[in-house]
Amino acid sequence: MEKIKIDNFIKIYENSFRESWDLPALTNYITGKTQTYGELARDIAMIHLFFESAGIRKGAKIALCGKDSPEWVLVYMAAVTYGAVIVPILSEFNPVDVAHIVNHSGADLLFISQSIWEHIEPDALLKVKGVLKLEDWELLDEKDGETMAKKLNSLREEFNRRYPDGFKAEDIRYADRENSELVEINYTSGTTGFSKGVMLTGENLAGNVCFGRDTQLHYRGSRALAFLPLAHAYGCAFDMLTPLAVGSHITLLGKMPSPRILLKALSEVKPNLIICVPLILEKIYKNQILPMLSKGAVRWTLAVPLLDNLVYAKIRKKLVDAFGGEFEEVIVGGAPLNHEVEEFLHKIKFPFTVGYGMTECGPLISYTPWREFIPGSSGRTLPIMESKIESPDPENIPGEICVRGTNVMRGYYKNQEATRKVLDKDGWLHTGDMGTRSADGTLFLRGRSKTMILSASGQNIYPEEIEAKLNNMPFVAESLVVERDGKLVALVYPDYDALDRLDVSIEDRDMKMEEVRNDLNRLLAPYEQISKIVLMPHEFEKTPKRSIKRFLYTAK
Repeated sequence: MEKIKIDNFIKIYENSFRESWDLPALTNYITGKTQTYGELARDIAMIHLFFESAGIRKGAKIALCGKDSPEWVLVYMAAVTYGAVIVPILSEFNPVDVAHIVNHSGADLLFISQSIWEHIEPDALLKVKGVLKLEDWELLDEKDGETMAKKLNSLREEFNRRYPDGFKAEDIRYADRENSELVEINYTSGTTGFSKGVMLTGENLAGNVCFGRDTQLHYRGSRALAFLPLAHAYGCAFDMLTPLAVGSHITLLGKMPSPRILLKALSEVKPNLIICVPLILEKIYKNQILPMLSKGAVRWTLAVPLLDNLVYAKIRKKLVDAFGGEFEEVIVGGAPLNHEVEEFLHKIKFPFTVGYGMTECGPLISYTPWREFIPGSSGRTLPIMESKIESPDPENIPGEICVRGTNVMRGYYKNQEATRKVLDKDGWLHTGDMGTRSADGTLFLRGRSKTMILSASGQNIYPEEIEAKLNNMPFVAESLVVERDGKLVALVYPDYDALDRLDVSIEDRDMKMEEVRNDLNRLLAPYEQISKIVLMPHEFEKTPKRSIKRFLYTAK
C-alpha cells in the first residue's frame, strides 16, 4: 500500500473535534447516554481550565485508573491535548501496583474510580498534588497547601467567564507539541515479572492512528464497540484513538465481555469493525460451534462433498449475524489465535485477520486486511515499520523478530538497563518473539524466545504450540507445558463443569486425562511428547490482559 502520512498527534484531534462537532462521539452502553464531539470538546476545555488553575505544567504526568467509560476517555484526551503525559493504569492491577506506578511515573494528578481508591492508602502516594474521582471529578485527596477544592468549586463560573458566548468549535485550541515529545507512559502488565513504563511519543501513537485512518479501519460516522481495556495499547489505539481521529461513534461496553454479554451488545451496536483478543473467538468456537458440528445430522452432512459447503455457509452467516452483521472484519490481536479455531474460521470464509503488536510499538507491528490474510501468519509488516529475523534462513528457520520504525517506543521510563536489553544502537527493537518472515514482510510467529525449550536432541520446542492443541481437547480448560527433569509435563486446569455434568469420578478423571495425553501425543512430533499431565486445583494466575503468568509456574 502507499506511504502513510504521519500528522501531528495533537492536531489530529483539534481538527477532528471541530469537523465532527455535531456527530455522536461516545455512548455509555450501560446507561445509553450519548455525547457528541462538541460536548466532548466542551468538557475537555473545562478540564484544561482546571489544569491551568491548578498549576499543572505542560509535560506533567497525569495518572488515570478506572474501568472503561466516557469519563475515562475524556480524561485521557484532555491530558494529551493539554500537552501533559498520560499514565493509564489497568484497573485490574492490585492497589500496591497502582500506588507504585503513580509514584514511579511522578504523576502530579491521579484520576481514579471510587471503588479502586477505597483500597489505596493516601499516604502511599508520595508526589501527587491531588486525587480526583474519575466519575464526577470530586476531590478525594490533596496535598497540604494545595487549593484544588476551591478551584473545582469555581470552575463552571470561570469557564462561563472565559467563554461568555458558550464554547464553540472555533474555540478548540490544543497544545503545540512536536511528535517527538512524550505523550504516554504505559506500564506493561508483562507475563515475565515486573512492570515497565513504556514511553510512547506523539510519533508512535500518530503512526498507529494514521495507519488506521489511511487504511479506513474506522471512518467518519462508522460505529465501534469498545470492550477491550482502553488502558491497554491495543484497545486504546483502535477502539479509541483511531475512531476519535476520524469522527466515528464509540460505544463503551463498560463491563466484562463474557460471550453472552458481548454477543448481545454486538447485535445492538452493529459495529463496522471489531477489535478482539483470541480468547473471545476461542470461547465462542468451543462452546457454540463445536457442539453444533458434533450433532449427528451435521456430522453426516459434512462428510458429503458439496453439502459441506452449504453447512459452512450457514455457520458463517450465523456467526456474522451474531457479531452484528455489519462489520468489514474482525481483527484478532494481543495473543496467538488457536490454530484449530483459525483453520475453521478460514474454512467457512469468516472475515477475520490476525495482527501482531506489542505495547512497545503502541501497539501495531503487522496487519493484513482479511481478504489478503494468510492463515498461520500475523500479517504483513506495516509500511511505516521494518522487520527482520535473527536467523541464518529467515523464511524457514525461526529466529527472534526485530522491528524498527515509526511506532517503536523511546524506551522504558527511568529504566535504561531494561531499555538497552531490547533496543540496540541501530534502533532495532528485539521483541522476544520467535518467528519466520516471508519476502514481502509477512510474519509467522512461533512463540516467545524466553519460553522456548531445547530438547535433549537439540530440537526447538515451542510450548505455546503444544498448549494450543491441548486446549482443544475434551475436559481441558487451560494448560501450560513446562520442562521437569528433562521431560515435558503439561499442567492442566480441567474443565470441572464438563466433568461434573458427566458425573466423572476422581478415578475416571485421571483415566480421561491419560486418554487426553495419548490423543495429544499422537498429534505431536517424537521430541514434543508429553510425559505426564499434572492437574491444577485452581485457574492459572493471569495478567490483566488475561495472559497466564508463565514465570510463576516454570520456575517451580
